[in-house]
Amino acid sequence: MGLEAVKMVMDTPEFELVAALDRKHGGETLGDIGFSGSQAPIYTDAAECFSEHQADVLIDLTTPEFGYVHTKTALEHGIRPVVGTTGFTEDQLLELKELSEEKELGCIIAPNFAIGAVLMMKFSQMAAKYFSDVEIIELHHDKKLDAPSGTAVKTAQMINEIREPKKQGHPDEQETMPGARGAEMNGMHIHSVRLPGLIAHQQVLFGADGETLTIRHDSYNRASFMSGVKVCVETVMKTKTLVYGLENILD
Repeated sequence: MGLEAVKMVMDTPEFELVAALDRKHGGETLGDIGFSGSQAPIYTDAAECFSEHQADVLIDLTTPEFGYVHTKTALEHGIRPVVGTTGFTEDQLLELKELSEEKELGCIIAPNFAIGAVLMMKFSQMAAKYFSDVEIIELHHDKKLDAPSGTAVKTAQMINEIREPKKQGHPDEQETMPGARGAEMNGMHIHSVRLPGLIAHQQVLFGADGETLTIRHDSYNRASFMSGVKVCVETVMKTKTLVYGLENILD
């Protein structure tokens, strides 16, 4: 994802890449590691990077542990974060929102940058008005750290804004193997699949008497997320608070 973000920034005429963060190549430049045409320096320490370079936006596509630190550090240095990392706690999101508003700087955290994935979430929310029985299956590569995915959790939250809590399945249902029915949110079940060969996929299954409805989105490569990243970079310059979810900035 980081490599794709670098390519996107370099290929966008109105963007300028001034520096990069990486855990391996500190002290080198992007040109040194194969990005011809860029001499942007690479840092391993976020605070050092932000102190030495005046930037408008940070694009962070790391892990929950580092993403939180990078986001907070960026805001403290007057830089607007655009974050694709999932797994933040509610307390962390609240703290970052308060800091964003204190600094009057935009901050966008998006569980999924793919435009199609956001539409999948919106369509699922629409369907929940008519189908109260729903299960979510999310499928990702086996290097993903959090389960369920941020996209699955966000989808469930959006559905719950419409759907009344309901226990699904047989009232006397029992798991003969713990976890067989997946995670549960207000009676709705979420299942996580992790396999090599996958990138990012999710299907939302609705059921009613005599019919089912399946809404599915598939990302086959990481370039599919870059259109959303670009939109967020442009939008974060115009806001002064934290926005969670790409769907909140799309018309």
